[in-house]
Amino acid sequence: MKKAKSEASDWLRPEYKREDLGPIIRGKYAKKIFASSNVVVIDPSLSKVFPNEAAVNAALQGLVEVAQVSARLTHRPSRAPRKPTAA
Repeated sequence: MKKAKSEASDWLRPEYKREDLGPIIRGKYAKKIFASSNVVVIDPSLSKVFPNEAAVNAALQGLVEVAQVSARLTHRPSRAPRKPTAA
């Protein structure tokens, strides 16, 4: 019966030394991954209102539409100033 190799012996071969591999940097690419990520975490209290991503997307799309319509309604066209009337 063969002996099972221990995981420690497979981890690093004898010809390699840890100091030859360079410093260990924890979270080396964390900032890059965070910047390229598009994951948004919503408040747990909102999960009752928005049960899935489709509900969140629909609500946000509706909000964008309302904002665009209201921006058009509040925009006043430029017009010539009124002339004073004689009393």
